[in-house]
Amino acid sequence: MKEVYTINDLVSRECLDAGHLKPAKLAVIGHPIAHSASPKMHQAALDAAEIDARYIRLDIEPGQVGEAFERMKSLGFIGCNVTVPHKLEAMEHCEVADGARALGAVNTICFDQDFTHGFNTDGPGFMNAIADDFGVALDTLRVAIVGAGGGAGQAIATQCAMLGVAQLVVVNRSFGKLGILVERLKFHGPETEVIALSFDDATLPDYCLSCDLIVNTSSVGLKSGDPSILPMGCLKKEHVVYDTIYQPPVTPLLAAANELGCRTSNGLSMLIHQGSLAFQHWFPGTNPLPVMRQAMGHFSRG
Repeated sequence: MKEVYTINDLVSRECLDAGHLKPAKLAVIGHPIAHSASPKMHQAALDAAEIDARYIRLDIEPGQVGEAFERMKSLGFIGCNVTVPHKLEAMEHCEVADGARALGAVNTICFDQDFTHGFNTDGPGFMNAIADDFGVALDTLRVAIVGAGGGAGQAIATQCAMLGVAQLVVVNRSFGKLGILVERLKFHGPETEVIALSFDDATLPDYCLSCDLIVNTSSVGLKSGDPSILPMGCLKKEHVVYDTIYQPPVTPLLAAANELGCRTSNGLSMLIHQGSLAFQHWFPGTNPLPVMRQAMGHFSRG
């Protein structure tokens, strides 16, 4: 039984479903993708709802997203989730919903006979995760987002601006990537003070210390040996720290925050909440959240 499929497996139902009782009808696409926990929670929700479908991992290389969508569509897929690094590329190959266009990325795809529809559940999923994990409303916090140039970072930053957070600090290694994002943030959150910084900006510690919530939306922390995305001088014990990475469960950033006594959480809660919202796009009227939480061993703290 394959743990990970590739675009070469999207050639026929015989190839894709060999040895399985249920047809693969949903997937998560990314590169790499072997670490993804999405199949565990989505399959549990499918089985609980008695839907005859299998949810798989698809390792799709950059530049192959459009072809992958066409192949999935021709094989009768219902849809897919989109993760790193494809959330921006996916926008080029679908009819983008207004909410996803505002958030600047696509993470959920729905296929029908004529169209490929793109949505974004990252922003709302993040908002729900913060409320779930820390018992606090996102719109009451001053927020710093590090690694804001990627798809998840842009979606989360825009969600914060749309909610009207008082202060929003966006940090990225490539400062040039932040220009268009800042324009979008100011458009969607005219009352929000937006500060854009690079990691080598001397004012970074001061701005981080002025915030309530620190969020890592970069991939730094995924690999063994990665450093903390932020130095210790950017953290204080009063911070709430959230890392969108969930594997490993404790990233170097979270380890540093735990050492200071911060309240911390990882991206498992966001994965569950955005996954639940995606599932409802595919199957309107369902409520997969309790089953997904149970499958992932996650319970609300709020």
